Amino acid sequence: MAALQGLVEFQLKSAEELSQLLEKEKLAITNRVAKEIEQIAKQKITLIEQLRVTDERISQHPDISTLTTTPELSPLVDRIRSLIFDCQQSNAVNGEALQRAQLSFNKLNNLMQQSQGKLGMTYTAEGQTKNVTTLGTNIKA
Repeated sequence: MAALQGLVEFQLKSAEELSQLLEKEKLAITNRVAKEIEQIAKQKITLIEQLRVTDERISQHPDISTLTTTPELSPLVDRIRSLIFDCQQSNAVNGEALQRAQLSFNKLNNLMQQSQGKLGMTYTAEGQTKNVTTLGTNIKA
């Protein structure tokens, strides 16, 4: 029984860490700190794997049936479930924010490429547009 309680407490600690990490990730996304976002993603993967392994160990424990009936464990299990649900929601929101940030970056990048192309654009004698990469830079006079 004590071993099971230790596993549940460790699971709760891991879920709390993941929740805090997702808050840090949200701030990093908002502030667009790419290096921090990448670092947090690696930490998230480690924590999620830790949660998975602990969950597997709990599920194989001989006293698993006491999880919902023991007064010491039942509230912890409920708290873990609630935290994990909140983490899933936060992770989905952070993922959407990252996608929006990526779209914004792609649009900005496309605009920059288009404007660079227009700097080298001129017209032919027939009135057609023509891209010239050396517009005014190869004058030898």
